[in-house]
Amino acid sequence: MATIALVSGGGGSLGREVAKRLSDSGCQIVLAGRNEQKLSEVALEKAFKIVADLAQPDEVQKLFDSIMSHFGQPPTLLAHCAGTVMIRPLHRTTPEQYRACLGSNLDSAFFALQGFVKGLIETHASGRAVLVSSIAARVGISNHAAVAAAKAGVEGLIRSAAATYAGQGLRINGVAPGMMRTAATEGFFGSSKAEEQIAAQYPLGRFGRVDDAAALICWLLSEEADWVTGQIIAVDGGFSSTRPLVKR
Repeated sequence: MATIALVSGGGGSLGREVAKRLSDSGCQIVLAGRNEQKLSEVALEKAFKIVADLAQPDEVQKLFDSIMSHFGQPPTLLAHCAGTVMIRPLHRTTPEQYRACLGSNLDSAFFALQGFVKGLIETHASGRAVLVSSIAARVGISNHAAVAAAKAGVEGLIRSAAATYAGQGLRINGVAPGMMRTAATEGFFGSSKAEEQIAAQYPLGRFGRVDDAAALICWLLSEEADWVTGQIIAVDGGFSSTRPLVKR
C-alpha cells in the first residue's frame, strides 16, 4: 500500500502545495482542515478529506480513528500546515484573540502530533513529521506577540518530541518561513508599493512563495533527510540570520 501522508491545514495555500507534491511522489493523501469548502476545492481526486478542528482533542481523535477505519493503518507522514497569522500590538490583543491564536497555531500542532505519534507507537511503525513555525518565533518583529509566542511553543514542541521519539524511528522537524504570499496573507500585498516594501525586508530581495516552504517540507519528509531530526530550518530569504550591505 502507498505511504499515507496526513496534511493538516489542507485547504490552505501551503497545505495544498505540500499535498500535491506528496501525491506526485506516490503518497496516498489525507487532507484535514476546519473549512469544508476549502477542502472541497482541493483538486486531488484520490485524497481522503476530513473536516476537523485540530485544536480540539476530541476532533483529532475522530480524525485518526477515521484514517484507521478507512485505510487500516495510521499515516506515517505528517505535514502540519494548519495555523493563522495575527499581526496586532500586544496592548490591543484581547484574551479571546490570544487564545484563538494559540489554539490554531500551538494547540493544533500539539494535538495533531500527539495523535500521529500514538498511531505509530500502537502499530510499531516509524514515521516523519514536519510542523510549521515562523521567523516571528526567532526574531523580534513588532506587533507579532501572540503568534510569536505560539510559534515559539511549536519550536519547543518539535525539539522535545524529536528527542523523545528518535529511538523509535520517528523524525520530527520544522520549517520557519518568512512572509509568503498566500491566500491568507494576500491582504498585505494590496499594491505594488506594498509588495516592494515587503520584498525589501529580505536580504535576497523578494518575499516568499508557497513552493519555497513546500519544497523544504517535502524534503524533510523524504528519505533523503533520514539523518535530520529536531531541527527547525528557516526558509526566509536570509531574514533571520543575515543583514544585507546597505549601499549609500
